[in-house]
Amino acid sequence: MSTLAHVFEFEGIATIALGSVRKQIENTAPPRGLLCDFPLGRPLGRPDDAKFQHRVLSHAFSLLEAEEPVLEEFEEPVAETGTEGLVCPLPPRSNDDLLPVIDEIRGLRPAYDRAIAKFGNRAGTGRVVSADGIEAAVESLIRVADGTPWKEAGIPGIPSRVAQDIRGYYEISVLGLTDHIPAAWSGTNWFFTKTLAGKVVLAARAAIGDSGAKRPIWFYMAPGDR
Repeated sequence: MSTLAHVFEFEGIATIALGSVRKQIENTAPPRGLLCDFPLGRPLGRPDDAKFQHRVLSHAFSLLEAEEPVLEEFEEPVAETGTEGLVCPLPPRSNDDLLPVIDEIRGLRPAYDRAIAKFGNRAGTGRVVSADGIEAAVESLIRVADGTPWKEAGIPGIPSRVAQDIRGYYEISVLGLTDHIPAAWSGTNWFFTKTLAGKVVLAARAAIGDSGAKRPIWFYMAPGDR
């Protein structure tokens, strides 16, 4: 986004970048940046606190007056609120004839549908794979993890984008299983450490990377620290 900001600024369009990671926003150096010490996934800070969010926006828009590159820090940090160890039990096995990960996906479908009905599909599936296609997408990644070349495994799109839809299915399902909205990073951590699908994605990612595929194809299947 900082790169795009420089492009827009060159064409005469003023931009403001909000960043939650100091090293990232310092290294990318947007023309106008506001560092906000907030949990990842909450760029305006406190959920459902309109006054606080307007303060963030007011500070950000004040940077439009700068005539030279500027990076400022919002005055008030927002701490994580108890979601560090997201507790979200998965549904129990219901069909021993299915692969465990497929049984897991089907068990989550009612929670996914409840969350979509309540919150909408803000970050769920549909970029490449619909909710109905998650099972087939995971099966294709299992084949990759088991040694099938990724181009021959039937992956329904670029692996990184397919993985994002699989993760989105699970993270939206969390909203149907918990009584609060977890921070983005805690939902992601839960997916990769607690779910069978998360383990499949990581195994397929490793296999595609080891095959010599170009980095953008596999690297973004998971966060960079995985």
